Amino acid sequence: MDWISSETSLSTRDGITSQIGLLWQQVRAPLLVPSLRIMVFLCLAMSLMLFVERVYMGIVIAFIKVLRRKPEKKYKWEPVKDDLELANYSYPMVLVQIPMYNEREVYQLSIGAACNLSWPADRILVQVLDDSTDLTIKAMVEQECRRWAGKGVNIKYEIRDNRKGYKAGALKEGMKHNYVKLCDYVAIFDADFQPDSDFLMRTIPFLVHNPEVGLVQARWKFVNSDECLLTRMQEMSLDYHFTVEQEVGSATHAFFGFNGTAGVWRITALNEAGGWKDRTTVEDMDLAVRAGLKGWKFVYVGELKVKNELPSTFKAYRYQQHRWSCGPANLFRKMALEIAANKKVSLWKKCYLIYSFFFVRKIVAHIVTFIFYCVVMPATVLIPEVQVPIWGAVYIPSTITLLNAVGTPRSLHLLVFWILFENVMSLHRTRATFIGLFEVGRVNEWIVTEKLGDALKTKMSSKASKKDRFRIGERYKLHFMEIFVGLYLLLCGWYDYSFGKNRFYIYLFLQSMAFFVAGFSYIGVFVPNS
Repeated sequence: MDWISSETSLSTRDGITSQIGLLWQQVRAPLLVPSLRIMVFLCLAMSLMLFVERVYMGIVIAFIKVLRRKPEKKYKWEPVKDDLELANYSYPMVLVQIPMYNEREVYQLSIGAACNLSWPADRILVQVLDDSTDLTIKAMVEQECRRWAGKGVNIKYEIRDNRKGYKAGALKEGMKHNYVKLCDYVAIFDADFQPDSDFLMRTIPFLVHNPEVGLVQARWKFVNSDECLLTRMQEMSLDYHFTVEQEVGSATHAFFGFNGTAGVWRITALNEAGGWKDRTTVEDMDLAVRAGLKGWKFVYVGELKVKNELPSTFKAYRYQQHRWSCGPANLFRKMALEIAANKKVSLWKKCYLIYSFFFVRKIVAHIVTFIFYCVVMPATVLIPEVQVPIWGAVYIPSTITLLNAVGTPRSLHLLVFWILFENVMSLHRTRATFIGLFEVGRVNEWIVTEKLGDALKTKMSSKASKKDRFRIGERYKLHFMEIFVGLYLLLCGWYDYSFGKNRFYIYLFLQSMAFFVAGFSYIGVFVPNS
């Protein structure tokens, strides 16, 4: 009887397997194969768009470097000079805004840096916009402002009753005070930014001598880029943005996206553009686009660097990337028609804004990275009837990757890790992009990026217990989407290794491991030396 029941069980299992196989064959040819071919075609088209964009910017930046086209050569620049008759009135009145929200670790650094800017004391006004909800931190920030006021610094501590509009709301409210009417320009620094003392001396002349210039933007310098592999990966991505994207936009169209900090606005340009708006999570980009459509020119000074801090935990980085990916997509949804209908800027600039600045960089770049390399290409392993040409699978992504990596030559040896990391983050960015495009779910979510400031130095120099050294991630928090994609890639890799001929399995295994590392939060975790 036992052998009869065994045979029955085996026949049942064989029957189920054959039914699944039959269903797979019935669905595969008429549905899956054509669908996958369409997806491959669309992904190849998007890859070509991104490839052309990267090559174009690579050529432009090469000309900029070879010809040494510094902004001082393109625009009139000479230092603001003392005048015996006018005294300090030869210097324009400058407002320095520092928006804050529970910045326990960095408030002293940012306030101190702003108060130490080289500019006549009676021609500068520091405005601390404190949205803190922690009463202890609020009292500490207010006390710090009083301390600097006691040293003769013209500093204002401003609070409001609510956090409506978050950072954009705070900046907008800050501009309403009567004393702001005395100011010609406004410099903005996030709470973790520490400008050098000569910042105003190097930026204000562009605005003083060029009435068509509405914004001067400096570059970011990361003080904690060597903290862990997560910060090194961020540095590689952001260095390309500052070294290439910002430079090219400034040199070719006198336009780029304001980074929200480390920049100086002409207050007239800011007001003419409609001021700060909180309709998206990228209020800085929103303002820049509106000002650009009014005809104002922007200047990027890449040689001027302002120290700041990168997110050092995966949780903080994910929140930041959600905001940076969702916001531009949502802004594109809101402004595409307005840009197209604008009559103050040239057709060439409108095409640049809609196609290059928004569509390719803010939407296509995120979507194609995840859909093509983490979904479609692995699927061709399971459905070998569909092939990805070698130029689309190898040559184009390799060229794009190398062009992206030129901004950080010191990290070229980490290129493989960076590719895997960027593909993992593309899942999160793609999801955020669709949320922004369709304006659903967490479209207006704003979570302030955690900053560590001097606490970071203490953390790096202190010794941790064995329990702390070997903790995994953020208290074992799981990210199920990353784990699911990791399992999918692992399955495709195993299938390719066992039955396939593509030899994609090396990439698929490595990429699946990267998704698992992120899925189990074992990334951005500080493990100090004992």
